[in-house]
Amino acid sequence: MTKPNVAVIFGSRSAEHDVSIVTAIVSIIEPLELTNKYNVIPIYITKDGAWYSSPQFKNIELYSSGKLEPFLKKTKPLSVSFDRGMTLIQPGFKTKNTKIDLVFPATHGTYGEDGTLMGLLEMANVAYVGCDPVASAICMDKVLARDVVSKANVKMNRYEWFYASDFVRDQPAVMAQLAKMNYPLFVKPVHLGSSIAISRVNNQKELINAIEVAAFYDSKVIVEEAVNNLVEVTVPLIGNDDIVAANTEEPNQGKEFFDFETKYMRQGKSKANASSKGAHGYSHIPARLSEEMRNESISIAKRVYKTIGCSGIARVDLLIDSKSKDIYFNEINPLPGSLFVHNWKTVGISNVELVEKLINYATERYQQKQKINTTFSTNFLKQF
Repeated sequence: MTKPNVAVIFGSRSAEHDVSIVTAIVSIIEPLELTNKYNVIPIYITKDGAWYSSPQFKNIELYSSGKLEPFLKKTKPLSVSFDRGMTLIQPGFKTKNTKIDLVFPATHGTYGEDGTLMGLLEMANVAYVGCDPVASAICMDKVLARDVVSKANVKMNRYEWFYASDFVRDQPAVMAQLAKMNYPLFVKPVHLGSSIAISRVNNQKELINAIEVAAFYDSKVIVEEAVNNLVEVTVPLIGNDDIVAANTEEPNQGKEFFDFETKYMRQGKSKANASSKGAHGYSHIPARLSEEMRNESISIAKRVYKTIGCSGIARVDLLIDSKSKDIYFNEINPLPGSLFVHNWKTVGISNVELVEKLINYATERYQQKQKINTTFSTNFLKQF
């Protein structure tokens, strides 16, 4: 029996390009190959948007050893046909065409996770893992996500947002908009993840600097008030109509801000403990909450997932005031870094089982969509 061709797409023109490579190879490609059920095809998109495919792209050492650029120079880019499906056209002495049965996106951030890649796959009528274009776009816009989630009667900490161009054109007006907010504040690019360009600020000078940094990476900026007595909680979710939650997770960041360096370069460890070994030593699983608060957090996370229209996989981040017991929605990520495999393992789901479940959810949704009529016959054109 022929194995289905599963394409794993990663890299792309995104500030989260490198994180995407790790997610694709470690959390998706390697466990998929362990199932021995699929022909796994890596599709690597360079930072300037060229598409490549070769078995060598499955090896993380290609990217970490400095050999990537020389390899790309001697490898011909891939052509892709989206005519009634997705076909890879591999140039060479003899052109090789490969029909793709399912796509597993691993493209974090812009030009992928934000719904752009999913829109392309929808147009081609190809099954794919994860949220659809609309849900993806909502998730990746922190302002839009808050607008949608507010309809579900979910609390949110105070925030303001503005376009980066407005800050350049009329900085005093933007600062006046933010003047009534209480420090400390968090400044974030609206469309980025992986804690890139996020700053915690305590005064106006730091605020201006942080806005300039965020505006360098995005066209929209959001500024949020910090939550008092903060307990930050993450809830990984999978499913379509029936939503399954993993254990709640609580980052153990101490007094430090959980930025990109802490999360990825130091694997979540404080600067004082940066040399200690072991990934994900930065968190408590499950989060240190009462059973009632833990259940309420999961319930709110599922409500957010459902309201936005997520499918396949997402991660909901919540902020809790440990004294008032108020739970605030912070943001949602439609493609959690490394799929949060470390968290799913705590509820008995291995990384191999996780990717198989995600493929099953993708297949289920695809089959459901095929039952929906998308054409309508009329006599409209006969009048012309």
